[in-house]
Amino acid sequence: MGKFTGVEDVKLFAGTASENLAELIAKHYGKPLGDFTSTRFSDGELSVSYNESIRGNDIFIIQSTFPPADNIMELLLMIDAARRASAHYITVIIPYFGYARQDRKDRPRVAIAAKLVANMLSAAGATRLMTCDLHAGQIQGFFDFPVDHLYGSGVFVPYLKSLELENVVFASPDVGGVARARSYAKYFNSDIVVCDKHRPRANEIASMQVIGDVEGLNVILVDDLADTAGTISKAAQIIMDKGAKSVRAVCTHPVLSGKAYENIENSPLLELVVSDTIPLKKESSKIKVLSVAPLFAQAIDKIHNRESISSLFI
Repeated sequence: MGKFTGVEDVKLFAGTASENLAELIAKHYGKPLGDFTSTRFSDGELSVSYNESIRGNDIFIIQSTFPPADNIMELLLMIDAARRASAHYITVIIPYFGYARQDRKDRPRVAIAAKLVANMLSAAGATRLMTCDLHAGQIQGFFDFPVDHLYGSGVFVPYLKSLELENVVFASPDVGGVARARSYAKYFNSDIVVCDKHRPRANEIASMQVIGDVEGLNVILVDDLADTAGTISKAAQIIMDKGAKSVRAVCTHPVLSGKAYENIENSPLLELVVSDTIPLKKESSKIKVLSVAPLFAQAIDKIHNRESISSLFI
């Protein structure tokens, strides 16, 4: 890339999977989305094009990579097209980084999909990544360019404080999420409990037990995503069986596949608080959506002006 001269213009573009969130980000940033077209051939093959000049501009491409895989493919094509159109800097904003759960070899002969996606983004020509609540923070090390890792706590903590709950304890639905639950608990000067689960295979739980006391307390489960919602639903039931006063859950990414909505409705959860990194498939009286658009808009402004984004962390 050429030497920064301070005159590069910012242009925001949305992939088709994240158009609603991108529009909100653009609104908070104070600039409309750029003119971009994504079309398909008769057989479904994707074709993308920028309908305005982006030569020498700082480009921000907004696209979450939840299924189908076309969302990743479209993003890669957008990056490649921007590089070939001589964009000055290509920042990829992936609010929900898909395939992050496959971040290591937890058994023989499996792919490390998170690293593969990182390699593809690099090969396409991305020069920076901005994302939110990665499944595992060390995934940042899979990239050979800067990664700005934002935290959903920036929008969730203010909401939880507004509830003015007393006797609050935070819970992790599994041992791997203890650090995440503890990061929330410190803002409320509260304790944490852990739900220890045994999972024989993906999306299936054989057993679960609660480590810690929840009797008479308002419990808030914290996780990075909810897929089938089986884990948080079972954890909520066990927590209530242990004598908790109430139970809520905070999950940044509402993947919500399979029987997720049914599991949530039938669970003792008072509410599931999520962000809009992934659009909901349908509405639910128990699901509250908080937008991360202001968070990303502020990060875009700071990155373009070569400022620190540490002030965005609670």
